[in-house]
Amino acid sequence: MNALRSFNGVERAAVLMMLVGEEEAAAILQKLDPDEVRELGRAMYDVADVSEAEVEQVLDDFTYKARERNGVSFNPAPKIEGMMNRALGPERASSVLARITPPAAAAGLEVLQWYEPAEIAKMVEEEHPQIAAVLLAQLDPEIAGQVFEHLPDAVQPQILRRIAKLGPVPPEAIDTLRDMIERRSSTGTARPAGLQFGGTREAAKILQGARKTTEARVMPKLAKIDKEVAKAIEEAMFVFDNLLEMDDKNLSTLIRSIDGDVLTRALKGVEEDVRERFLGCMSSRAADGIRDEMEARGPMKLAEVLDAQKVMIAIARGLIKDGTVTMPGKGGDDDYV
Repeated sequence: MNALRSFNGVERAAVLMMLVGEEEAAAILQKLDPDEVRELGRAMYDVADVSEAEVEQVLDDFTYKARERNGVSFNPAPKIEGMMNRALGPERASSVLARITPPAAAAGLEVLQWYEPAEIAKMVEEEHPQIAAVLLAQLDPEIAGQVFEHLPDAVQPQILRRIAKLGPVPPEAIDTLRDMIERRSSTGTARPAGLQFGGTREAAKILQGARKTTEARVMPKLAKIDKEVAKAIEEAMFVFDNLLEMDDKNLSTLIRSIDGDVLTRALKGVEEDVRERFLGCMSSRAADGIRDEMEARGPMKLAEVLDAQKVMIAIARGLIKDGTVTMPGKGGDDDYV
């Protein structure tokens, strides 16, 4: 009889996650932060071959009434993907899954965790921009931003554009990336399936991980290459919810710059606490007027609300750019703390 493995806390939790229903598992994942989701997701793949005896061992630690349960020796991918999609939504789930999928499906990129950002940049600086884009999209945005910093200025706009336009990546591209890494690190080989990498939000996160001076230098160049992609990245870097990060003084300044009709439509589709955050930065008379106007208008199309919010965001970006208002994370590199 083979000795039972000794599981750590995360692995025991992973075994239990594989036993509960998909809906219950998704509810649990929603309460975890991103790092915990990734750690637990990796552990679920690691314990996929757990034996029935080991399952019972884990259940004995957590509950006194579960010995009739079966083992979970099966392909874990569908269940893990299902619960991740339920918990995080398709786009965020795709990003998380791309980073936790075992090496056989993720091109062995886990070896990159042992490299400094400058070393990773050195690996891809002479490769085709598409290869660099796929690699950066696989990294955590904070690390990817640091790698991006070390890439030659001339290729940064092209690479950022390709990250924003990435979709399902063909196996041939993954093979090329894997072969490039193998030449430098001697990792194992396994043909991956096409994975969903990148996208506008991923490109935006990577740029946010870089310095503000890099953003200021790269975005105008990217706009000359592809104005549409540059605009999409800019919009993804600053969304309506970011306005709530302003303090009351700056938010009041912004509100005074917004037309009353735009403000009414923009606040019509937000949660009550968010709406009150904005109205609380206005005079009582002005706030009551906005409330009355929203009530008088009745139901409003979502498209109208989103268009008005985009107008507010554009005005906010302009005010931040000219220094009229400030907000955390939107100042220059020489901000004082």
